[in-house]
Amino acid sequence: MKRLLLFVGLVVVLSGCGWMYELGGGGSSDFDIAEAGLAVPEFNFVDQDGEPYGTEQLTGQYWLANLIFTHCPSVCPTMTPNMRNLQTAMQEEGIEMGYISFTVDPERDTPELLKSYATNVGANGETWKFLTGYEVEEITELSMTAFASPVQPLDDGDIGHTTAFFLIDPEGNVIRKYDGLQTDQEPIIDDLMDTVQYE
Repeated sequence: MKRLLLFVGLVVVLSGCGWMYELGGGGSSDFDIAEAGLAVPEFNFVDQDGEPYGTEQLTGQYWLANLIFTHCPSVCPTMTPNMRNLQTAMQEEGIEMGYISFTVDPERDTPELLKSYATNVGANGETWKFLTGYEVEEITELSMTAFASPVQPLDDGDIGHTTAFFLIDPEGNVIRKYDGLQTDQEPIIDDLMDTVQYE
């Protein structure tokens, strides 16, 4: 683990935080990451209603995950509305799936604050859970294990984290990766519809 953290630190020093924000988009051929063999480890956290929520509730369904925090000054104000748009599009198509936003700032992002954030962005709280109730080290480890993506505090108060959306299958495997900053979401919607309906 120490070697991994040293490597991550070296990458940050050499290339700044841009590598974590993964700007730009790709075609549908770039979405499939099933061969990477990533899977979400078992977890049990707390949602925006203060209720326990984790892999037990998610088993057996597809769900879309991302990392955010409520005081994010940079990428989250784009990512969260994009996630909401995907949730709305899937609901309009009658496709049932879950949506999870893990905060990377759990000390500040209480359930109450996440509830207010969710309400302000128009999230449907029945299927979209904003999770907290863990230590920074826990979400850092989960992000690396499940998404191969580091979480890194930055000097300006920002927190470097992936801007990707990850689709997890009913067995907990991470099978798709989408650009959470992409303005044209039609390719993502099409891929979600095809994957969740037919796989």
